[in-house]
Amino acid sequence: MQRPYRGIWPVVPTPFTADGALDLEGQKHVLDCMIEQGVDGICILANYSEQFLLSDEERDILTRLCLEHVGGRVPTIVTCSHFSTGIVVERTKRAKELGAAMIMLMPPYHGATLKGSSDGIREQFARAGDVGLPIMVQDAPLAGVDMSVDLLVRLAREISAVRYFKIETAMAANKLRALIAEGGDVIEGPFDGEEGITLMADLEAGATGSMTSALLPDLIRPIIQSFAAGDHASAASQYAR
Repeated sequence: MQRPYRGIWPVVPTPFTADGALDLEGQKHVLDCMIEQGVDGICILANYSEQFLLSDEERDILTRLCLEHVGGRVPTIVTCSHFSTGIVVERTKRAKELGAAMIMLMPPYHGATLKGSSDGIREQFARAGDVGLPIMVQDAPLAGVDMSVDLLVRLAREISAVRYFKIETAMAANKLRALIAEGGDVIEGPFDGEEGITLMADLEAGATGSMTSALLPDLIRPIIQSFAAGDHASAASQYAR
């Protein structure tokens, strides 16, 4: 049985040339730089990766390039969020085909008013889960969708693929604590986000990983490691630096 994913999983930025084209050689350098910093895994095509600027063709190019260049050196999460369930499923199939370890999904939304219902969210996540990759639920304010603890636990209990959760709402520690308490063993990977601003509070609440930007993964990883080893004083000291 595979051990649960833990630690620091930063989001990979997408470099562009001066005229707005994808900088593919630069992308390879970015990936190498992040891996050389000792990250536990990475996430591509997320919000920090400028996913909303990418055409479908550019997205496909980056999915292939990133997964092939990483080449299994670290596990890679591919963000597959979209309002259309059919598109989510196709993106998930593509990610699996190219060797992704997991996908990440925000709840379906489009603009400020089109938002999936609880049942609609469950349906989309279930269909993505049928593809056969683990799913990280991204609970982000950007979507404007209220992902209650009850809904998150329902997803985990009813969809075997849903085991990881990136909580980046206000008062994330409170939500993480409630999620872990209510969900128990089905909450395999509670992560925080938002640049690790509330990292210590989130670790104390039970987070076992963090998904930040690419800014400081080499400094955040030892904090998480120290905390996981029970040396909370060292973790707090490193965080305060």
